[in-house]
This record gives sequence, structure tokens and C-alpha cells, in this order.
Amino acid sequence: MPTEASNNSINQIVSPKPLTWLTANLQHARMWILLSVVAGFSGGLLLILQATLLARIIHGAFMDGLSRAAFSPLLWLLIAVIIGRAILAWARELCGFHAGARIRQEIRMTLMRHMAALGPIQGNRSHSGGLSTVLLEQVEALQAFYALYLPQLALAVAIPAAILAFIFPISWAAGGLLLLTAPLIPLFMVLIGMGAESISQNNFQTLSRLSAHFLDILQGLPTLKLLNRSRQEYTTIARVSDDYRQSTMKVLRIAFLSTAVLELASSLAIALVAVYLGTTYLGYANFGLYGQTLTLKHGLFILLLAPDFYLPLRELGTHYHARAEALGAAQSILEILSTPPETNFTGQQQIDTTVPAGIKFHQVGFSYSKDKGSVLKNVDIGITAGEHVALVGASGSGKTTILNLMLGFIQPDQGDMYVNDTPLSDLNLEAWRQSLAWLGQDPLLFQGSIATNISLGQPHASPVDIKKAAHQAHVLDFAQKLPQGLKTEIGESGWGLSRGQAQRVALARVFLKNAPILLLDEPTAGLDRDTAQKVMETLLDFGDNRTMVMLTHRWEQLDNFDKIYQLKNGSVLQSYWLSAHS
Repeated sequence: MPTEASNNSINQIVSPKPLTWLTANLQHARMWILLSVVAGFSGGLLLILQATLLARIIHGAFMDGLSRAAFSPLLWLLIAVIIGRAILAWARELCGFHAGARIRQEIRMTLMRHMAALGPIQGNRSHSGGLSTVLLEQVEALQAFYALYLPQLALAVAIPAAILAFIFPISWAAGGLLLLTAPLIPLFMVLIGMGAESISQNNFQTLSRLSAHFLDILQGLPTLKLLNRSRQEYTTIARVSDDYRQSTMKVLRIAFLSTAVLELASSLAIALVAVYLGTTYLGYANFGLYGQTLTLKHGLFILLLAPDFYLPLRELGTHYHARAEALGAAQSILEILSTPPETNFTGQQQIDTTVPAGIKFHQVGFSYSKDKGSVLKNVDIGITAGEHVALVGASGSGKTTILNLMLGFIQPDQGDMYVNDTPLSDLNLEAWRQSLAWLGQDPLLFQGSIATNISLGQPHASPVDIKKAAHQAHVLDFAQKLPQGLKTEIGESGWGLSRGQAQRVALARVFLKNAPILLLDEPTAGLDRDTAQKVMETLLDFGDNRTMVMLTHRWEQLDNFDKIYQLKNGSVLQSYWLSAHS
């Protein structure tokens, strides 16, 4: 659960306008972007110096007839300028990369915190393939905006202004031509880029659909093979892939078209400057020089700088599609960030995470959707600290919803929930969850070693503690027979282990966390009778002096429980008091 600080961070970043949100993220890497601009502008000044040196060398060689020795200092300085420009270009790229990387990291962390705030119930309403596309591809699409476009936006003004500052004292006519033709490039850039944002947004949506579909196919491949439907999916995959190909080609078409148009506009503008200089040398034009004669040195200086005057503008046009791509990606990111969490646990009261606690439901009601009616109705449940309580009922009776309420993934629409007579909403939710250990009916194991999967319950646990938890959960019974024991690598979703073995690994997580409250969701579902009995015996032994709440439909497992609440259609049908109250 995000802290108050992270919630504030989310509120500051979320903005209804993608461009406003993109610029607001500059705070995470403002220094890197500033360094990138400084390096680029310094390179522009060296470019002016390079043109000055070349003009002097050529003028001295052909007009003044200077000896080769007279050029040596200028040539060495020219070499130093070229090396300096290369170093500054590298520094600019490096600073731009660090700026984009820093901001992408912050945005990904913000997305992860926000999805954690949404919780698994609300988060599962979005397709995981689409969410992964946003976290990876669309956040990655912001790199060029921060690393290239924003620094170039400043350089597109600063470098041409510096060049004009050197050209205008020589010829106001040449400077005026450059100044008058300069707006043509941004004009064409904006006209071409007007539709690029929507095209990029459609491209990202197509990629999201493609990722979601591929994830569905991969997850459902065994079922498709068993039903002999895998070959029929070829047509769907081909259609979705072709849609993405066409949308990608539209984006590339815009990018290539913008580059061609900008090159044409700058070439025509440079040609106008060259025509003016040529007519001046031929004597057809006698204006724009403040009454002075245009020398080869000055004319060559202007002609060398004319392409470089438009170069920052052309580069800005080249990176303009990065702006459109970033706006399209930001729109998708903001759709997630602008989704408010349905839960609003703002309490800060701490709880002792080392002792069991009592839990009480008083007239609790809940509905996932107003259209679907109430899932829970006036539920009253009392669990004393250290008690073992079972919730029994058919599928759809509300058992899992009660567990999700205890975990804080959802909040009741009516009624109250108490922990040791304190409203759950008054507690610090992160501290409350530290008091809980959860075991579900379908444990999720990640790719990695068995020991790594066990340590999820306590990331800083020592190998000795991990081995002890594995022994308690009978993981060592099968792990010792594997080539590398607990260090044996398993695949995604526990590939390489049986269902019972995976359940024992998840059980070892519970033992390692050593929490005082256990929440168990059908922990023996899908297990054979012997494995289920072994798991239950281990859980009951571990659950001594702990509060335990278990969801089950197996009445034969409840002999050692203190209370049983039988649920039907979201209400408590009956309650039973067993060993503790016999």
C-alpha cells in the first residue's frame, strides 16, 4: 500500500492534459536536461568558431596568399574545435539519456505504486497484457521526448539566435533572409505533426491489444491444444499483427514525410542565401552590407553557417514525432493514473505485528457493482484473538469477498470492520498487512529458485531460516531429491513442480513470515487426500496461539476449529461453536 508521500506524488503527477503531465515530470531530471542543453549550445558556439576558422584559412590561402606556416595555429585550433564538438555531442547524448532514464524510472515507480493502491481486485479489471505494454513499451516511448525533443526545443532557439548575432553585423540582408525563412520549418513541422498524436495513440492501442491477445494465447495454449483450437488462432494472430503493422507504417510515413518536407524547406532557404551572396559578388546586389564590401572571408562564413542555422530546426522537426509519440503514450499512462482507488484507507494508527488480533464484522455489506447487486448483506462475524475460525459455503456465497475485506483490498459499502475494537479504516494498512500471512488455493510461484520463492515472505531472511521454513512445510521432502536442493530453478507459475509441491512452497512462505494472523483461502483445494491432510496438520500445528481464518468447503477438516460460519448468498446462514466452546 502506498504511503501518504507516494499518494501525494501521484496526485501531483496526474494531470488531465498529457503535455502538462509530461512537462511536470521535468522535476525528476531538470539538471540532466539543463546539462544537455548547455552541452548542445556550447557545441553550437564551437560550430560558429569552426566556420570562422575555415573562412579565415580559405581566405588567407586564396586571397592573401599566406604561407603554410602561417596557417599552423589556425589548423591546430580547428582540430581542437572538432574534437571539442565531438566531446560535447557525446556529453549531450549522455545527459539526455540520463534525463530520460531518470524520468522513466520515476514514472514506472509511480505506475507501480498506483496499481498497488488500486489493489488486485480493481487492478484485475484491466488486462494484464495491456498493463505490461503501458509499463514497458509506452513508458519507453517517453525516452526520446525527454532525451532529444525537449533539449532540442531550447537549442532550436538558442543556436540560431547565436548565429544571427554573428551574421547580422556582417550583412543585415543575409541575416534577414535567415530570420524570415526560419519560421517555415516550424510551420511545416506543426502542420505535419497535427495528426501524428492521434496516429501514435492508435498505434499504442493496437500494440496493447496485440500484447493482450498474445498473453491470452500463451496462457491458454494447453486448453487450445486440448480443444484442437490452436490452429484457428493463427487467423486472429495474423489479423491483429497486420493491424499493428499498418498502424506502425502510418507512424513511419508521418516521420519520413516530415523529414523530407523539412529538408526541402531548409534547402530552399539556404539557396536563397547563396543566391544573395552570389549576386552580391557579381555586383547585381549592393545592399545589406552597411556600405562595406563583401569579402570572401565574410561571404564564406555566412554560407558555412547557413545550413547550421537551419540544422537545429531540422533536428527539432526530426524529433517532433517523438513529441507526438510521447503524447500518445502519456494518454494511455494517464488513463491508469487517473483511475481513483476504490479503497481509501487513510488511518495511521499502528498495530502490534507480533501478537494475534481479534477481527469483527458488524452488519457489513458489499457490492462489486451496483448493477450486480450485493455480494454481502448484513454480515456479522466475531473472531477472538488466537481463535481458529472457518468460513464454509458454496461458490458465490461471499467467502473470498470477506477475505478481501480483511486484507484491505476492498472496503465495505455499509457496516464496520474492527481489529481489536479499532476500526480497520483507522489502522495503518501497511502495518496491518504485516500482521497477516495469506495462503491461497492457487499459489503463484515466480521463475527463480525454490529458496527465492520462499523468501518472498521475508526478503531478508537468512538461508538457515529459509531452510527451517522449508522443513516445516515439508518442502525438503521433495527438494532434497532435486539436483540443487532449494537452489533448484523452477519456471514461471511453478513450472517443474506438482500442484502439491507448489502449495508446500507457498506454505513455507507463510511459515517464514511468521505472522500472528493467518488467512487461508481453500489451502487444500486440488490436492490429493494425503497431501491435503499433511498440509492441514502442518497448518494447525503452526496456527497454535495465532488467529486463523480459513475458507473451505470440506467439513471433515474442521474438527479442530473453534468456530464455523456457514455462508449462503452473501449472508451468515448459521454459526457453530466447536472445540473451544464445547
